[in-house]
Amino acid sequence: MSPDVIVEYLRERSGRPLRARELARALDVPPDEFAAFKEQLAEMEEDGLLYRVRTNRYAAPEKINLVVGQLRTIRSGAGFVVPEGGGDDLFVPSHALGSAIDGDRVVARVEHRRRRMGRPEGRIIKVLERGRSTIVGTYHPSRNFGFVVPEDRKITRHLFVPPGSDGGAREGDVVVARVTSWGDEHLGPAGEVERVLGAAGEASVDTLAILFGHELPLEFPPDVEREAEQIRAEGIPAAALASREDLRELHVFTIDPVDARDHDDAISVRKLTAGRVEVGVHIADVSAYVEPGGAIDREALHRGTSVYLVDRVVPMLPEVLSGDLCSLVPGEDRLAVSLLMELDRSANVRSTRLVRSVIRSRHKLSYEAAQAILDGGDSPDEDTSTALQSLIEVSRVLRKRRAGRGSLDFDMPEARVLLDTGGRPTDIQQVLRLESHRLIEDLMILANETIAEMAHRAQMPFIYRIHERPDIDRMEQLRDFAATLGHRLEGSMEAIEPKDLQRLLEKARDGMEAKLLSTIVLRSMKQARYGVEPLGHFGLAAKHYTHFTSPIRRYPDLVVHRLVVRAFVDGGVAPADVDGSGLLEIVRRSSERERVAADAERDSIDLKKVEFMERHLGDRFTGAISGVTAFGFFVLLDDVFVEGLVHVSTLVDDFYHYAESQYALIGERTRRTFRLGDPVEVQVAAVSREDRRIDFLLIGNRQGRDGRRSRKRGRN
Repeated sequence: MSPDVIVEYLRERSGRPLRARELARALDVPPDEFAAFKEQLAEMEEDGLLYRVRTNRYAAPEKINLVVGQLRTIRSGAGFVVPEGGGDDLFVPSHALGSAIDGDRVVARVEHRRRRMGRPEGRIIKVLERGRSTIVGTYHPSRNFGFVVPEDRKITRHLFVPPGSDGGAREGDVVVARVTSWGDEHLGPAGEVERVLGAAGEASVDTLAILFGHELPLEFPPDVEREAEQIRAEGIPAAALASREDLRELHVFTIDPVDARDHDDAISVRKLTAGRVEVGVHIADVSAYVEPGGAIDREALHRGTSVYLVDRVVPMLPEVLSGDLCSLVPGEDRLAVSLLMELDRSANVRSTRLVRSVIRSRHKLSYEAAQAILDGGDSPDEDTSTALQSLIEVSRVLRKRRAGRGSLDFDMPEARVLLDTGGRPTDIQQVLRLESHRLIEDLMILANETIAEMAHRAQMPFIYRIHERPDIDRMEQLRDFAATLGHRLEGSMEAIEPKDLQRLLEKARDGMEAKLLSTIVLRSMKQARYGVEPLGHFGLAAKHYTHFTSPIRRYPDLVVHRLVVRAFVDGGVAPADVDGSGLLEIVRRSSERERVAADAERDSIDLKKVEFMERHLGDRFTGAISGVTAFGFFVLLDDVFVEGLVHVSTLVDDFYHYAESQYALIGERTRRTFRLGDPVEVQVAAVSREDRRIDFLLIGNRQGRDGRRSRKRGRN
């Protein structure tokens, strides 16, 4: 019986928790199948789909005030449970975590709501699945035992290492320890050292600590490599070429970062009559090579996504596929899934065709090279120049249409770390967002939205990319903060719309205030995730959205390919491996791995920033306040794209208090204020590789805002 049927009955129809036999009778389970039914209930309980109360009755978790989701802890030791089915995050105080740590999949009980903000608060009552099996940290021996201080500061308890389990580690070594017991609310975890990475502080050791700390695999299992080599040896089957639509005469090309090694999307454009154009988005057909349930497919699901660290890539697929056979390299025949969209002058999609194709890319352009062509520079040929000019016009219209419905465009800066041949950072730069970036972004959004709408109309099992409406309390905080800048957030906080936030951002288009407001609005958003329900994408103001355009590096895209190709190309036959219940596990796993990848990539960049700033101890820089907390404020430097902390304890002219609604530190006596966006001058005071932290000291006399002068000007 489908797990969805059982869960739906307990959630919608039963009215109370039921014993196994009561549930079996209600669902007409034959007596001879009852034993198998009980086993299924036990498995569903293990997976967190059901919960068994003390009287051996089963209930849907949400019907008895339980939340199933992933635990995300913060440095204070408290955490939040992110519900798998969406909804408000559940706050869990540090004393109520039990043995759960960051990344665990847990069941939590909702115990009460805070009066001021209405935020639910609860307690972890069961760990369903551990987010990790190892802990990376620094080993310290004691007289009769040892302990490991975790590198990840979100793991607040040390790991106990019994005698004889130190693996030869010495004082100060960075080690990988396998956890043998997670302890409980009183006892911390215990384990044994299984690998010594080396002395703390060495560059190679720091990088390995990030890889092992996030449990990122360094190599593919032998069976995966064998399967990949077999696929490469077979190459592109002649039958596959013959059965596909031949689009090799189309002028197709790719635009990617200059150092990209895998190219999974290409574009084309053809002019039609009456001012219409056919825009082609051609995606590498990974599903033609990776069979469901095979060794490569299982490993791809396990990894979930490719991870892009500063000095290396941890790919989702073996190199022979990701960088060779599947990659849309120029001059080579490649299998693709092509979405051909006929657009009118207003960029409305008038018709679509989804086909399995064979293409041959003409050129591999970097974003910088494409931008140079758009600006009138040299082009590899006239057809490419003409295509880019035509596509940029489409891109601008698409962007304008999205803006018209309320789509939010956060042009938030990203860091690019430049390394020398030894892997040492030589510069930290801000990545400039070019119009060529926007062109590709606009076309990929159009393709993702079009595919999602096709799937929704077909009412088929599907994976959607979901971005839910922000929490009410976050919107109330945003409204209060906007008021301090003289702006009003309109609309109902209970049913805020993208257009309401868009109008707020448009009121402060330029200067530091615009950056400040954009930062706060972005921090007020929920995190996007994968789901099986079409809940829409708030940030894009889209009713339906998915991820379709990157199957080389994202597992959900590969599954979406399988679904839509079977449904719309191969005669509507649904793949057996991706039914409704199978998709639930895929979206859960994919959302989890996406967060792990983001954390690892951030840690990788932060490590290189710290390494870079070690050479600048004592140097002075100008910058702007980029974040404010109760313990100080962060400063983003102007000359290099690096952020550091000015701790509140170093502000010795007054006692400073954190005004959360204003995102500011305010002096008790002087009313001197430090707020997001304020320009400051700082000196590099300390750098810690262990904490990946950079400490600044505030210098100069004209820092912050003089509260007394501000009040006087206000009265005049």
